[in-house]
Amino acid sequence: MTLLRPDLDLIAANVAPGSRALDVGCGDGALMAALRDHRQCDARGMELDPHNVAECVARGLSVIQGDADTDLADYPDAGFDYAILSQTLQTTKRPDQVLDELLRIGRRAFVSFPNFAHWKVRASLLWNGRMPVTRLLPVAWYETPNIHHVTVRDFRELVAAKGLRVEGEWFLSGDAQIGAAAATWRAEHAVFLLSR
Repeated sequence: MTLLRPDLDLIAANVAPGSRALDVGCGDGALMAALRDHRQCDARGMELDPHNVAECVARGLSVIQGDADTDLADYPDAGFDYAILSQTLQTTKRPDQVLDELLRIGRRAFVSFPNFAHWKVRASLLWNGRMPVTRLLPVAWYETPNIHHVTVRDFRELVAAKGLRVEGEWFLSGDAQIGAAAATWRAEHAVFLLSR
């Protein structure tokens, strides 16, 4: 099995075998390939970057070029068991609307994002007075695709305001899974499984 990024590995392990999944912002297709090959899922993808789309197609994956901000409207209601958005929410223009679309398209939605309230991010701002460059946020503020800086607490409040149900939540510090206690400042990355 191909080694997946830790957040993708958590998602793959929690997708029911044989289900239909749409990976929005699928990148090079690593998660889709794992779902197809190891979970016998009907995995489809949407990706903005044409180079990544070509890479997915070369791997025999079903992917279209599209933008999560505008093209999710083309998918039918409840067409998938899972809609997946990994490390993409913070790059969308209207994360709240994208979340609505994910849960319209999929019966459940996996959403993962870097936690901008992690203690290293806070410390970098406090001690250096600059936006941090870290392993998960590897580029300068002017090069980053991130346009919304979401935290675990921000996301939980959005989910509560929308009346959504959290079916699962996982937190990562480095590549290791940690508990929910103090995840707001300890987790570098968060993964949520949501439903209506």
